[in-house]
Amino acid sequence: MNQANRTLVRVENLRKYFPIRRGIIIERQVGAVRAVDGVSFTIERGETLGLVGESGCGKTTVGRTILGLYPATQGQVYIDGQPVFGAKSRDMLVIRRKAQMIFQDPYASLNPRWTVDAIVSEPLRVHQLIKDPKMRSERVVELLNLVGLSGRLVNRFPHEFSGGQRQRIGIARALASDPLFVVCDEPISALDVSIQAQVVNLMEDLQDKFNLTYLFIAHDLSMVRHICDRVAVMYLGVIVELASRNELYENPLHPYTRALLSAVPIPDPKKDRHRSRVILRGDVPSPISPPSGCRFHPRCPIAKEHCARLVPDWREISPNHWVACHEA
Repeated sequence: MNQANRTLVRVENLRKYFPIRRGIIIERQVGAVRAVDGVSFTIERGETLGLVGESGCGKTTVGRTILGLYPATQGQVYIDGQPVFGAKSRDMLVIRRKAQMIFQDPYASLNPRWTVDAIVSEPLRVHQLIKDPKMRSERVVELLNLVGLSGRLVNRFPHEFSGGQRQRIGIARALASDPLFVVCDEPISALDVSIQAQVVNLMEDLQDKFNLTYLFIAHDLSMVRHICDRVAVMYLGVIVELASRNELYENPLHPYTRALLSAVPIPDPKKDRHRSRVILRGDVPSPISPPSGCRFHPRCPIAKEHCARLVPDWREISPNHWVACHEA
């Protein structure tokens, strides 16, 4: 299989700006929130790419824009070779069958007025995969069993389930259309710690069974190292470092990546006492008016004068280890 066939998702110079409008009688645009500002990466078939960063850095916007839930301001996304933006309605339906999403909040992502049967079977109806209602219900039972829930729960409503069970229902819904690619938008952040490992293990088992490809968005770096093959670090709308998980955790090159990793708790108290912590100064700048040059320079502990003037190049420092930093 050549490189083009191995690549399932290709993101090219993706930008997503949310306009800011003011005015009571006549609205006019006075600016824009630059949530995603020139992001490029690829995801190989069967791979899990982690996307990490502080809250508000644009991770969720990247995931939603890749799937076409948000229209892109600029750039293009290809899923299994098909362009997402500019696609005809019929082609877009094919893309949506191949690419699904597991949402962050299991309490808000399920329709409270629908039964589990209606929720999980929705992709089957929309894509007309199973037209017979009885066979559709049988498939829903199969999907529930697949994610560790009893098929006898099909006529219950979301409020009758715990958070972990609701997220399993969301996973079952995402799998209903037999997708190739799944965007996992912080799928465990709203769950109890005792449930998080169960859901992550379930997702790994499903990936092995169906050869799924994941974009795993998270802020829990220890969990990201466990589940992901490669990790991309995002700051204020741009990706600042991308490498395999072991390379990134053992040899972080960007000062922002080092700061994130230094905040990860270590279970060994002795090691934790002797490691150096990186404390960032100031707050995250506004995405409405991001800093010039390197966006991280106002908070960077090693910033030089040219960091405020020049945008760092996206460079491959070592094989498959990319970073955008003047001092790397």
